[in-house]
Amino acid sequence: MSVRAIPSGTPRVSPYLCVVGAKQAIAWYVEILGAMETMRIPGPKDTVLHAELRLGDSVVMLGEEAPERGALSPGKIGGTPVSLVVYVADVDEVFVRALAGGATEERPVADQPFGDRMGTLRDPFGHRWHLASRVEDITAAEIVRRMSPSE
Repeated sequence: MSVRAIPSGTPRVSPYLCVVGAKQAIAWYVEILGAMETMRIPGPKDTVLHAELRLGDSVVMLGEEAPERGALSPGKIGGTPVSLVVYVADVDEVFVRALAGGATEERPVADQPFGDRMGTLRDPFGHRWHLASRVEDITAAEIVRRMSPSE
């Protein structure tokens, strides 16, 4: 039997998060975002070398910060330029739960001109998440119209 170059059931693109406190991060993502842990490879000194979490049909991979391998967390580099978008059934409820669980609000939940209700937060491990629920299906043309400055 041949090996598949792209593993079955794995999305073509999966974010890989570097964190300090991977065990705590896994627990946070499971509790707050409803992720399901599917794999964990232990690392030295009771750390997590690699883990995989499933969020719906997506996979988020993560591991403990390891400067010797060039794996640096947002705290080590002073933030992150990358944001993750996660659609949830009830953005208001998940956002409140995330804040109660130690996240920091960057932008409150609000209806957006592109049909989503969305808020932005930074999790306790330094990663930025846009939590969203689709509230309206609209066309690209309508989004452009709504986002154009009024004349």
